[in-house]
Amino acid sequence: MSISKCIESVKSTLPPSVSLVAVSKTKSTSDIMEAYKTGQRDFGENKVQEVTEKYSSLPKDIRWHFIGHLQSNKVKYLAPFIHLIHSVDSIKLLNEINKRAELEGRKINCLLQLSIADEESKFGFNEAELTELIDKGGFRQFEHINYSGLMGMATNSGDMKKVGNEFSHLKKFYEKFKDSNILPEFNILSMGMTNDYQTAILHGSNMVRIGSLIFGERN
Repeated sequence: MSISKCIESVKSTLPPSVSLVAVSKTKSTSDIMEAYKTGQRDFGENKVQEVTEKYSSLPKDIRWHFIGHLQSNKVKYLAPFIHLIHSVDSIKLLNEINKRAELEGRKINCLLQLSIADEESKFGFNEAELTELIDKGGFRQFEHINYSGLMGMATNSGDMKKVGNEFSHLKKFYEKFKDSNILPEFNILSMGMTNDYQTAILHGSNMVRIGSLIFGERN
C-alpha cells in the first residue's frame, strides 16, 4: 500500500480531536513528500542531525516534532525552527531550551515527559518533580518556553490492560494541571504509538505518534 493510502487509513481510525504526528525517522525526503502531498504537516524525528538536514531541504510549512531523548548540548541546533519538543525530561534541559529560545527571540513549545512505564530505559520526570515544577511555580523561571502539555511512553508490552492503566495515570496528571489553569497553553496530551495508539486514544490522548503504519518498517 502506498504512503498516501496508509496515511488515509490511519487518519480514518482517529477521532477529529486527535492529531497525527507522522514519525519519519530514517525515512527519505521523498517518502516525507509523499505524505506531505496528502496534507500531512506534522512529522516526528528523534535524531538532531537528521531533522536539521530534513528541515533544510523540505517545505518550510512542515511542523517538526522532536520525539526522542534530547541532550542539552544539541538544543542549539533545534532552537531556530523546531515546532514542538515532546521529550522534555529534566530541569537542566528546560534551562537550555529556555536559553536557546531567548537567543533566537522566540518561545519554544514543549511537552513535559512524565515517566509512566515500568522500564528503567524510559526517560521522564517523576511525579514529585513534575508537581514541584508546576504546582509550586518553578516553571515561571523559564520565560521562553510554552508549556503545551504532557507526553508519556507506556511499557513496551502486549498487555493492553497494563498499558491502558499507565496512560490513564498520565491522563489524570494532565487533567489536574489543565484544570488548574496555571498554564494557559496546556492542551496537548501526547501518548500512543503504532502498537498502542488505539489504547492511548481510549484513555484520552489527543496526539499520537505513528511511523511504521504509514512508512513501513524502519530502515
